[in-house]
Amino acid sequence: MDMNNIEGIVDDMMGINGAMAAAVIDWKSGMTLGMRSRGDFNVEIAAAGNAEVIKAKMATMKSLGISSTIDDILITLTDQLHIITLSDEQPELCLYSVIDAEKGNLALARNRLHALAK
Repeated sequence: MDMNNIEGIVDDMMGINGAMAAAVIDWKSGMTLGMRSRGDFNVEIAAAGNAEVIKAKMATMKSLGISSTIDDILITLTDQLHIITLSDEQPELCLYSVIDAEKGNLALARNRLHALAK
């Protein structure tokens, strides 16, 4: 992930069909490095909460002796898809995207997020 182009990455994330919100997060610190949203969705609060989700999953994997890495975490709500995609090159960073479940396509969104995370 090109740290010099975080705003461009966030813009690309918002170009995904059905995108409601997007952020690049340093999940270890919980800091949001770039974000956008449509409507009144509070990306900063959501990003901080999802940083805690990643920390909890990492701790659980460590306790279980799992040495694999997380590709992404998907949280499905009745009307939204929340996708957290970890960066391969900078493991402390992740992409967080909120997609309208009726307007978006999960497979296409995941493909685009994985491409951007590289």
